[in-house]
Amino acid sequence: MPIRLVLSLLILLLAAALPARADVRVEGTRLLVDGKPFQAHGVAGWGNLDMLPGLGVTTIRTYGDNGEDVLDAAQRLGLKVILGFWLEHPRRGFDYNNPAHVEPQMARLRDFVLAHKDHPALLMWGIGNEVESELTDDSQVWPAIEEAARLVKSLDPDHPTLAVLAETGTDKVAKLKAQAPSIDVLGINSYGESVPSVPARVRAQGWTGPLILTELGAIGQWQAPKTGWGAAIEPTSTQKATLLEKQLSAIGPDSAGQILFLWGWKQEVTHTWHSLLLPTGEWQQSAEIMASAWGGRTPGGNRAPRIAALAFADSDVIAPGREIVARLDASDPDGDPLTVEWEIMEEQQTLLKAGDAEPELRRFPQAIRAAANNAVTLGGLAPGAYRLYVTVRDGKGAAAAGNLPFRVE
Repeated sequence: MPIRLVLSLLILLLAAALPARADVRVEGTRLLVDGKPFQAHGVAGWGNLDMLPGLGVTTIRTYGDNGEDVLDAAQRLGLKVILGFWLEHPRRGFDYNNPAHVEPQMARLRDFVLAHKDHPALLMWGIGNEVESELTDDSQVWPAIEEAARLVKSLDPDHPTLAVLAETGTDKVAKLKAQAPSIDVLGINSYGESVPSVPARVRAQGWTGPLILTELGAIGQWQAPKTGWGAAIEPTSTQKATLLEKQLSAIGPDSAGQILFLWGWKQEVTHTWHSLLLPTGEWQQSAEIMASAWGGRTPGGNRAPRIAALAFADSDVIAPGREIVARLDASDPDGDPLTVEWEIMEEQQTLLKAGDAEPELRRFPQAIRAAANNAVTLGGLAPGAYRLYVTVRDGKGAAAAGNLPFRVE
């Protein structure tokens, strides 16, 4: 057999063995994958991906130049990826009117698309994330998003493009629609009680294509009530789950997808505020809500502990040398025995915006004078602002978490 014929047969065999890339299309307000309606039920982040298919997750959203490792892991698990490319933010000094800034970024985008456009796990391209945030003049942003999206479509016409905005604003959606026509899918990041009204607010600004809630979650620290000294009050994991159930039931019928933030953990005011997983790996009640809404199930059908109450017995301000007592009311719906961990950390002083990474916090284990499952006594702290954290574990991979800010003065 001629060598040329052998090589041709080998190429055909290899091509047949490779998974075919999905046929992804936009039809009105819907996404179609291989001709069938597709809901991007998903998470943004990178922790414990193996657990996701069981929860009913179909999609992972990334933010930056993530490569084959994310795509390959998703393909192994039967998931699709909204593959994000990080467009730098003008609020951090990037000038979209300066070719010396723009040209290298566009070159990286070109290489990124060419490297990943044929991967079978690819669902769509995420063109930036909240590029317009924290600007009084966003006029340079919309043409920049269009330039990036137009490049992507020239290189890969077979996958939709998505742009992600920080909420709808009064006219941001309309600006994007008018000035970035190469964007196929609109992503909105929204939190707290604002989430249920997002679809109506998007349509009111004229968007007629698919809408994905590309981040949603508990009330943000910028929305939360604050103590007398300005510390944001974080809901417990139980309170977050209650709100998430309301959010998903409200937006499910009116969106092409819902992406929860963050599957993993990050330090943003606290290490628990936006984290669906704890640093030690446990999942929280929000995973149950996710699974219930999306036709999934938590591992073994386990349910997470609940926190009914967490509060100081008296004031949240104490004098130096005095003690302060906090009480906890927690339970497990499965009757699992619970272990309780108390921890004190300093209050975050480096409060950044738009999700920028904040430094980790100092811990003060010596200030815990006595601890039990339902109460803790603290003392011996120098003047300053602190938080008391509690983690309640069921020993089966699930946990509840809460914290209380307090001050010594």
